[in-house]
Parts: sequence; C-alpha cells; structure tokens
Amino acid sequence: MLQKLSVFLLGLFWFAISCVEKGKKFDDSQVFRYNEHANITTLDPAFSKDLRTIWATSQLFNGLVQLNDSLQVLPDIAKSWKISENGLEYSFFLREDVLFHKHDLFGLEKTRAVTAADFEYSFHRLKDSKVASPGKWVLNYVASFEAVAKHVFRIRLKQAFPPFLSLLSMNYCAVVPKEAVTFFGDEFRSNPIGTGPFQFKLWVENTKLIFRKNPLYYEKDVKGNSLPYLEAVSISFLPDKQSEFLQFIQGNLDFLNSIDVSYKDDLLTQEGKLQARYAQKINLISSPFLNTEYLGFCLDQTEEKAVHSKKIRQAMNHGFDREKMILYLRNGIGTPAVHGFIPKGLPSFCNEQGYDFNPEKARQLVQSYIEETGDENPTITISTDSQYVDLCAYIQRALKKVGLTIDVNVLPPSTLRQAKVKGQLSMYRGSWIADYPDAENYLFIFHSDYFSPNGPNYTHFENKKFDSLYAAANQLTAAKQRHLLYQKMDRILIEEAPVVPLYYDVALRFTRKNIKNLGINPINHLHLKHVQKLKTAAFKNEVKEAFLEENN
Repeated sequence: MLQKLSVFLLGLFWFAISCVEKGKKFDDSQVFRYNEHANITTLDPAFSKDLRTIWATSQLFNGLVQLNDSLQVLPDIAKSWKISENGLEYSFFLREDVLFHKHDLFGLEKTRAVTAADFEYSFHRLKDSKVASPGKWVLNYVASFEAVAKHVFRIRLKQAFPPFLSLLSMNYCAVVPKEAVTFFGDEFRSNPIGTGPFQFKLWVENTKLIFRKNPLYYEKDVKGNSLPYLEAVSISFLPDKQSEFLQFIQGNLDFLNSIDVSYKDDLLTQEGKLQARYAQKINLISSPFLNTEYLGFCLDQTEEKAVHSKKIRQAMNHGFDREKMILYLRNGIGTPAVHGFIPKGLPSFCNEQGYDFNPEKARQLVQSYIEETGDENPTITISTDSQYVDLCAYIQRALKKVGLTIDVNVLPPSTLRQAKVKGQLSMYRGSWIADYPDAENYLFIFHSDYFSPNGPNYTHFENKKFDSLYAAANQLTAAKQRHLLYQKMDRILIEEAPVVPLYYDVALRFTRKNIKNLGINPINHLHLKHVQKLKTAAFKNEVKEAFLEENN
C-alpha cells in the first residue's frame, strides 16, 4: 500500500513540475523537500496563525517590511519609510517593480504591479469581521490607513507603539490582489496569488504541496543574480515523526526541523552534538528560539492555598536543578531559565540572576510558610500534557526533597488549553512563543488589562508598578531606554514569581550537506529564497576543496 502511495505521489510531483516553459531543463536536484506533520489548512496569509502555515505563505507573499535572521526590520515591498517624531504616523514608499504572480485574472499582461491601493485593500480585508482573520489584532493600534499616492501608503496609530514595524513583518500584513480574492472567494485559501519568490503549483491536501520558482520575483542577491536559486519547493505530510526522520536520513528530505524524543538519542549525543555516524552526512544549525517554557500559577484560584504564597512560589523556583534537567531530559537542547521570563535572543534579555538551584533556601522558604500558616503539607497540582510529563516528574521528585508535595495531572492538550484559559488550574505547564521580536510580546501577558479569558494573562498576575512601567515603555521610541524598562518589569516578575521559568528554547535545523544558505533565526521562520542545493558533482568538488584546505 505504501509503495503504491509513493508511486502515486511521485507521479503527481513530476506532473506538476513538468509543466514548465518549453525547452527549459529541469530536474529534481533543484527541488527543496521538507515535511509537515499536520496538514496545512490554508495558503491565505490572513490566516497564517501557526508555524506550518507561516512557513508556506512566507514563500508566496510579501509585505511592507521583512525581518532578517538577526530580527532586524528591513525593506521589502516598501523600499523606505518615514516615522513622525511623535511615533504616530508611518509613511511607506513602495517599490514600483513588484509584480503579482502570473494569472489569467490580470488580463493580457497576465500580471500587474503592486500599488499602495493593494495594501489599503489588504489591510481593510484583515480588519473585516466577515473575513474573521485571527491576525486582525495586529492592527489594534491603527487609527487609519490610506493610499495617499500610487506608491505611498500611510498608517496612523491611535497611540505610539514602538514594536509596530515588527508587527508589520508578520504574514497577516502581506499584500493580496483584490481581483484574485474577489474571484476565488473562500477558495483563495487554495488558489493563492502573491508576489513571493515562489508561486503556487499543486496541492493535494494532507498529501503533497508544491511551489514553483517565480520568474518575476524582484529581489536579487548581492551579485545581482535573480532570486530564488531553487526551482521548486515540495512539502510532504507524513504525520509520524519517526518516518520523517528515516526519510531524511535516506536522503528523501533535505531539511528536518527540531527533534523528537523518538530519535533524539540516535541523532544527538547527551551534550546535544551530532552523533559521529551522521557528521559526514548532515549539518546541524542552532539558534536561541524566542520561546520560554514555564510553569504558571493561577494566582486567584481557591482550591490550593499554597499557590497564593510568594514563599512557596519562590521555593519552587529554587528547588530543582534546571541545568541537569536540560542535560538529561533534553540532550542539552535549551538554556536553563535562571534569569527572567524574557528569553535569550532578545536585546532586552535580563542577565541578572533569577533563581539558581538552592535546595537549602527552598527548604527554609517552605518551613517559613508552614510556620506562618499551619499548613503542614503544602500541596500543588501541576497540569500538563503527555509531552512534558518527564519534566514535571523530575520537578516533582526534586521538590519532594524540600518539603513540597507535587501532584502531576496529565490532560489532553486541548483540555489543558481550555482549563488554563478559564483559570481552572492551580498550576499549568505553558510556553510563550514570540509573535514578533520585541520583549513587549512577553510582558503584556502579565498586564492586569489582559486577564483570561479576555486576554493571555493566564496567571491573573496584577502589579501596579509593573503596569505603569509597561505604559511608560510604550511611549518610548528609543530602543535602549525601552529595554531598560523591560528589564525592570522582568525583575518584578522574578521577585513576585507568578511563573517558574524552566528553559529558554533553542531552534534546531538539520540539513543534508549539499544544502547551502539555509539560515536560522530566533523566531524559527523559514526563508528559502537564498537557499542553494548543490548538484552531486558540484557537491563532491566542494567537499574535496574543503578537505584539502583543512589539511594544507
């Protein structure tokens, strides 16, 4: 059965990529292949909510600005911009050579250039309640926007918001052509027309997705060569991570994102290095990933009173060894969170000491709590899903030694999310991944205005000084001054301990040796326009030259 399915998929693939210009040679050596574990449900950028959709739509669409792998905001369709002194008005000056992907909808020319009116339409669509985009929140700070000239787009904010340019780099803000959205309606999700380095070719849902090189793409490399270098991108949908790993090892996939417990010990040493048997076949790339893994307390729940004690919360933070946890349970993948909640990888990361492993201090804090309250058996239940049971069990054993009873409650992921939002859990395992690369994205979830279920403050943490610092930071356009306030807010979180930070995550990428220029970034977005895939002969020559250079 699997063999028949493979033959079918191969047939579909070659049918799709064979529809090229007459006389143009094309072969599999220039196809970049990767796998997604779950089906992509849409190719409409207004619905780019999860990472797999963001990766796909990033190849097809562009916005006003873009982020490089250092998370700097760079020009994209907007070649430049001007921000008013009060930080309320943004004027974007557009390139005039950006064309939509070829399609009969555009008449005899098969395409047309992007104008400011296209961004005006795309932003109105993003805000439209009938469209119901999950990304409409990106424009919450926007008072108005308009095309003031053919290639000038202006946005006015309700109040200053320094990370606004970073928000505009999100796929939600990509430009789409009105002709295509009007013609396809809801089916635009499977008939995407954008401006990106690749264009849509074939989609058999839950089976195969194929993009082809966009010959009209406007960006060039530093030598003036047209991008992208690749001829096609092929995405498969194998749900089993072990099968994905085997396909990668056999050379049928060019790229493997992250690592799974089912094969981590086969691929990596305990210290997080490649096993020797793979060193000649695979490249490992790593980067800080803007994701903080943590345990959160619900501070206004009533069932387990120990949660209300700052001493108990601090004791939990001091009571287990994060370095050993990362080394033995995650093969060294991750940075122990012994600082604050803002993760490593952001300029406002706080290097001040947070909570080190100090079991004696933890015992003293627990004993002090018992003496004050008479609660001789302080007990807290940690709710988690099956993926993090090992971490919670490790913490459970460690905290027992300092006088705390920890129960571990394993829930399905959907049940865990719902109970967390409703404030029904004393303590929960959580993670916070940045939507945009600014520490504000990590701090607003502790602001008193965002209590769940009406916002992401699941801890129901409330602190007037924290809220005032947050308001002050949003008035500052100077990044360094803003970062100092962010760090003060992070220090409040360290002191009050509404969470137990576990580790700052690391993004891992594995590629075949013949893949070049696949970078990595702290938000783990996938950019393929600069990727090169060396053919066998060229790859062998490059390896030989590298060997000779190393041994001379």
